[in-house]
Amino acid sequence: MSTITATTLPTRSGIEIDVRPATEDDIGLLTAFFDRVSAEDRRFRFLAAAAHVSADQLAPLVKADHFRTESWLGFNKETSELVASGLLACDGPMETGEIAISVSASHRGKGVGWAMLDFLGTQARERGCRKVIAIESRDNHAAIELEREKGFKPEPFEGDPTLVILSKTFP
Repeated sequence: MSTITATTLPTRSGIEIDVRPATEDDIGLLTAFFDRVSAEDRRFRFLAAAAHVSADQLAPLVKADHFRTESWLGFNKETSELVASGLLACDGPMETGEIAISVSASHRGKGVGWAMLDFLGTQARERGCRKVIAIESRDNHAAIELEREKGFKPEPFEGDPTLVILSKTFP
């Protein structure tokens, strides 16, 4: 089971984000959210160019096991608008958790990504992971810079020079 049901995250801009685990009932909400995300952000999140996110791509976001994998939705507390989606997927031995985050264009640059990254890292640590990683397109300069500012170290992605792995080990 998830270690949380819902929480509120502050951002550096003062916006509060209500975060809760995604459920299968959220498929329509996520479809609409990713339709509003820029084509470039969809490509960065799913590592594929598509005008629309498919049901197969969204399935892991709504069919999590609530421990090894968990998907969270972040809503602007004031407007109730879905402004962020975050996924944590841990490996079998629960040593490494992979993080993926998307933020709506209307909330980029407001600290939502920072808050979600910290939150997902905390969730990984609470599950026993010793390390978190993010796999990024080398073109995703904003995400790479954010993760580096948060202590992630870049490493080459073996076999694909267009990608980079950013990792952070917990003390």
